Order: sequence, then structure tokens, then C-alpha cells
Amino acid sequence: MLVILPPSETKSDGGSSAPLDLDGLSLPELNGVRRRIADALVDLSGNVEASREALGLGTTDAAISEVARNAELFTSPTRPAITRYTGVLYDALDYPGMTRASKAKAADRLMIGSALFGVVSAADLIPAYRLSGGSKLPGFGTLGATWKPVLSPALDAVDDFVVDLRSGVYQKLGPVSGAVTATVVTEFADGGRKVVSHFNKHYKGLVAHELVRTRRNVRDVNALAAVLSDAGQRVEVTSPIEITVVTQG
Repeated sequence: MLVILPPSETKSDGGSSAPLDLDGLSLPELNGVRRRIADALVDLSGNVEASREALGLGTTDAAISEVARNAELFTSPTRPAITRYTGVLYDALDYPGMTRASKAKAADRLMIGSALFGVVSAADLIPAYRLSGGSKLPGFGTLGATWKPVLSPALDAVDDFVVDLRSGVYQKLGPVSGAVTATVVTEFADGGRKVVSHFNKHYKGLVAHELVRTRRNVRDVNALAAVLSDAGQRVEVTSPIEITVVTQG
């Protein structure tokens, strides 16, 4: 089983490992595109105003520091991707609180979508950077058009049962045929349902946590739903390739 997580715009600082080595990343067949995008991002960082426009950044000091991160893409320290990305989903995933055995499973089962790298495994060593799936780099078309021809075939070959928890913009970078997707909805007292962004991220983190921990051989949507139901989640199988996780409003 492969579980693909969305990245986060927020990322932790620093790291204790050597600078980025593209050859050390999972799926080396992606390295040609990774190199092109990384080089373009470093070049772009030489112009703060152009970087702000391309990356959708504001004028705050924090925004400017994101440009500085990109300038140091090949020289700054790295850390495992699973500890680089932060935010609501990653808090719910709770990688730091996992047992050693579960952390080993995370390294084997989790990949994380990335506008810069396509995908990385949980254990891949990456620097802090700023590039979103909807960004428009000079000299490129959409990142989806750049990534899709190489990323989709690479992901299709990783595993024959994939749970794709990426958001829409990152799914478009490299759609996976037959992947199971999850929709998180909040159900209110009147029976109405609505997608709430915060809960969507939180519960997808919980889904990933349970799929890392499970000892079951999950190979279809019904087995997936059973794992989550046993963990206390309310899950509906809405198609052979989709589940709905229902939370209470």
C-alpha cells in the first residue's frame, strides 16, 4: 500500500543532514524535471519582486525569508520530508509520537506530493523551500503540464493499491489511475454536509496515521474502510475508488 500525502506551505527550519542530493531521492526517474525546476527556483530567487509574484507571496519579512530559502536550495541543511512539512495534517499524523515500528512503516508506505520534487518518500532528505502547485515559474507552463508526463507513470509503478490524500492541485501534477481518494465532510444537526478545510486536513492526517499503524494487508477500498472504522472513524464507501469520512459539526 502507498499513501500519498499533500505537502504543506509551512515547513520546519534547519536540519542536521547534508545539503540536497537529488540522486538520493526516491524515484530517480523524476530527477530531470526536479533539476529543471530547482535550478529555475534558485535563479528566480535572485529577483525578490519576481519571486513574490511567481510564488504568490506578500511583502512581509516572512515572505521575503521564503525567497531566501529558495536561494539556498542546494546549500542549506536537509531533514526527512516527514519532519520538514508541518501544519494541521502533519500534527494529526503525529509522526514524532509513533513507535519505532510505525516510523519504519511510514518510511515504507508514505510519500508526499511536491511541486518541486513531484513526490518524495517520508524518509527523503529535503531542504526548506517555497513552491506551491499553482505557482507559475518563468519559462514553464503550468506545473501540472510539466510534471504529469513523468510523475503519473512513476507513481503507477510504485504500488498497485494507492490511497491518494493529496489536494486537487497536487493530484493534477500526477494523477494515479485507480487510486482511492478520501473526501472529509462535516455533518450538521440538520443533516447537511459541508467540506471544512481545517477538518479536512486534520482527518486526512488521522487516516494516514491509521494506515501507517495497521498490520492488515490493505488492498481494496473495503479493507481500507474497515481499518478506519475500527479506529473509530465514521466512513462510507462511495465507490470502488472513493471513501467519505464523516465528522460531526
